Amino acid sequence: MKRRNFIYTSALAGSTLSLTGFSVFANPSQQKPAHNFQLKYAPHLGMFRESAGEDPIAQLHFMADQGFTAFEDNDMMNRPVELQTAMSKVMKERGIQMGVFVAHKIYWEMPNLASGNPEKRVEFLEYIRKAAEVAKRVDAKWMTVVPGHRDLKLRMGHQTAHVVESLKQAAAILEPHGLIMVLEPLNFRNHPGLFLTESPQAYEICKAVSSPSCKILYDIYHQQIQEGNLIPNIEACWDEIAYFQIGDNPGRNEPTTGEINYQNIFKFIHSKGFTGILGMEHGNSVAGIAGEKAVINAYKLVDPKS
Repeated sequence: MKRRNFIYTSALAGSTLSLTGFSVFANPSQQKPAHNFQLKYAPHLGMFRESAGEDPIAQLHFMADQGFTAFEDNDMMNRPVELQTAMSKVMKERGIQMGVFVAHKIYWEMPNLASGNPEKRVEFLEYIRKAAEVAKRVDAKWMTVVPGHRDLKLRMGHQTAHVVESLKQAAAILEPHGLIMVLEPLNFRNHPGLFLTESPQAYEICKAVSSPSCKILYDIYHQQIQEGNLIPNIEACWDEIAYFQIGDNPGRNEPTTGEINYQNIFKFIHSKGFTGILGMEHGNSVAGIAGEKAVINAYKLVDPKS
């Protein structure tokens, strides 16, 4: 999850400004969606900008027209309130469920939660309070949490205790609002040195926190690299998984471009009765409109058959 590789900060199209400052189509497509996906796949801004244009509102309408019923936006916390409100309005009108956004500053190269530093804990909890307000504004249920880098001066047991304590305090903030932070283990190749890397570790932490507001974000791309054995590991962690993210390996592009058998994985997830969101946190293997069509066709191919 190299956030800067997947976050697209959309330029606003001046010719389509409304009173909110962002274009909101008065008459969205009344046609039936082009596809009827069995699972809630969530594109992000920029994935279809060649087809839909630069405006984030236009991109949301395009996603809905294609049959996508979810959306995720890692950078939602940093977007203007007016844009957050406008995007939320369109999502409600078009039947799109908001997925994750990143809830806090992520420490990629230095320890924060693992260190037990009280100042870093206070900072993290303040981010969680702000994230709760954003979640309510955009009607989101989940937010991504990454505990940051390992503290190389501490044993893993001590680091884990520090992380668990911070997450317990964060869960106490989120529980009254029915919100869920989802912990994302990240692979060693893209993000060397991070504290949280594997699904069993995330499972252990969630059990220790013991809160409905602390669950796992199982990123299939990261865990293919980190541990493999995907379906058995998903099964083993199932009661703590609240969210999935997608990306094939190698390349971190759409399903069917790498070695991961997404047809079987999605069939398994669907068979378990999963009704949550699967974030499309990957790039497009081909540039331009042709590449955007290829992404849509890939999901048509691997989506479970009804």
